[in-house]
Amino acid sequence: MTMRITKTSVSLRVLAGFAVFVIPYAPAQQRNAPDPQLVATRNAREKELESIAIIERKVMVPMRDGKRMAADVYQPKDTSKKYPIIFVRTPYNFNFWDVRNGAPADMSAQIEAIKHGYAYVEMNERGHFFSEGAYDILGPPLTDGADAITWMTSQPWSNAKAGTIGCSSTAEWQLGVAAMGTPGYAAMIPEGFGAGVGKVGPYYEQGNWYRGGAFQMLFAPWLYGEQNQVRPMFPPNTSQEDLIRASKEFDLAQQLPPVDWSKALAHLPEQDIIKAVDGPHGMFADRTEVATGGAMIKRTPNDPAWYRGGLWHEDHPINVPGLWFMSWYDVSVGPNLAAYNSTRKNARPEIGNQQYAVIAPTLHCSYTRATEDTVVGERSMGDARLDWNELTYGWFDYFLKGEDNHILEKWPKVRYFTMGMNKWQTSDTWPPQGAQPMTFYLSSGGKANSLNGDGVLTTSAASADNPDSFIYDPMNPVPSYGGGVCCIGNAVTGGAFDQRKMEARGDILVYTSDALKEGTEVSGPIDATLYVSSDVKDTDVTVKVIDVYPDGTAYNLDETIQRLRYREGYDKPVAWMEKGKVYNVTIQPMTTSNYFPEGHRIRIEVSSSNFPRFDRNLNTGGNNYDEVTGMVAHNSIHHSSQYPSTLTISVVKH
Repeated sequence: MTMRITKTSVSLRVLAGFAVFVIPYAPAQQRNAPDPQLVATRNAREKELESIAIIERKVMVPMRDGKRMAADVYQPKDTSKKYPIIFVRTPYNFNFWDVRNGAPADMSAQIEAIKHGYAYVEMNERGHFFSEGAYDILGPPLTDGADAITWMTSQPWSNAKAGTIGCSSTAEWQLGVAAMGTPGYAAMIPEGFGAGVGKVGPYYEQGNWYRGGAFQMLFAPWLYGEQNQVRPMFPPNTSQEDLIRASKEFDLAQQLPPVDWSKALAHLPEQDIIKAVDGPHGMFADRTEVATGGAMIKRTPNDPAWYRGGLWHEDHPINVPGLWFMSWYDVSVGPNLAAYNSTRKNARPEIGNQQYAVIAPTLHCSYTRATEDTVVGERSMGDARLDWNELTYGWFDYFLKGEDNHILEKWPKVRYFTMGMNKWQTSDTWPPQGAQPMTFYLSSGGKANSLNGDGVLTTSAASADNPDSFIYDPMNPVPSYGGGVCCIGNAVTGGAFDQRKMEARGDILVYTSDALKEGTEVSGPIDATLYVSSDVKDTDVTVKVIDVYPDGTAYNLDETIQRLRYREGYDKPVAWMEKGKVYNVTIQPMTTSNYFPEGHRIRIEVSSSNFPRFDRNLNTGGNNYDEVTGMVAHNSIHHSSQYPSTLTISVVKH
């Protein structure tokens, strides 16, 4: 039997110092030709782990509703001591046995934990693989995380303290559980955790589902591989021995054909994207139960369902010390930083003072892949390495073992990598202390279309309004090119890329500053306010911030979008546009840390699409998700003393 799995389901989940390798099934003809070196290496690691650890696999841990979650438990062999626990909880496959070639999977994370004097517990979320129950995205029920921690900290080999670590889906549940006050939950290391953040500050992303009210299309490919609930199940009285034996023969992974998401995401209506590639039914578009919030694609950014699931929101004070890892080219660094700042402000003072952050110049969950010459997209970031193990175990040693290693006094609250300068910097706050706003005004003679247009960024507003107009056709959207992305298959490659080939399009307005006369560090929020008119009742505005080199190379730093029906607020009634009327639109904030050397220029691109990074607005004023035809919009950006369209950056003086 040939079993296949999609790229979106197969992930190398890098946890700071920990790597969970997810091994897919391979076609049958490949299983007969295993890589001897791979087999030898993994067998050696398995033997090493067996020599230092007591191993219990497929432990079925009961939750308060009677459902059982499958866990693998590793503890040091010296039973005369009690051990703190490093806990990894994930929807992904951590099966220890590589069915493809009959060899144990990589055990590096477990070996490191045991050698550092920790027990290590990994558990599948509800409804995945051997764990019972029905899966729901974005963490619910929160009680599963609390029940798991309560169970493991009450084990006779435990010192009653557990810390969590993980990236992406292995991190996103941590924030909500950290707000519950679960005894024994002593420290967390969430990494790339944006899909766990609901509403915070100006962001109503609701777990990365939205950006500025537009659907972030990464969830169609991701849910294609994760939402299926049709799977083999074992009777409750199945023995642990039989479950282990079963995991050596199969691991309940789906057989899903590969999908070319660069084409599949163009399908209309978008609620049928997964259906059109014969994907499994589920929460994306098929769910009807009111209690679960129904189909997720139909929710609005402030739908009540977002507030009764597993998301963390800013009104949930965190009760756990946190070491937060973020990336400049991740899907949601802005909301992540807002969540970090909110926790520092709103937690109890002693907990608020125990929040530390690291912001790397990498893609989603790629911290430990930084090298002496870290290249993200096409741009070299130089040496972006940190000693991730030192950070991880320094943190856990202090909070889980009680070691007096003085990290709270020695460590800076924020370590951030400044691109362009290509160096790690430190600060007590984010944005860095002393960061000051600097405002540029959009201006042109009315022909800012494309790189060859006359759009400029100036230090004062023009007296007369010469609006720049462009045609936005949802059937010919601006393609996504680089940026902060995750989990979208082959549809978009993330990172920094020279944007000049994109700027040849007439539906992109380009505004560029004069060459800077001195080097300028921009670290902190980037805000854009635009004055917009259109001939349709609803459309989008997109913004991209660019570092332009003296030779013209134009690297993207951050990007955002605003759906104009939500311009007055996501918690307010939808506001339609009137033809030709000019509206003041505040764009959802961007953020970065980038050094512009003397001679570089600052640029923004303005358009109405960035697809398939974000879904297309069909411009009709309809639901969008259930429509198959759109309207062409004629959109204009106004700029004058009456309509001061601006870009405000955060400048750090040295």
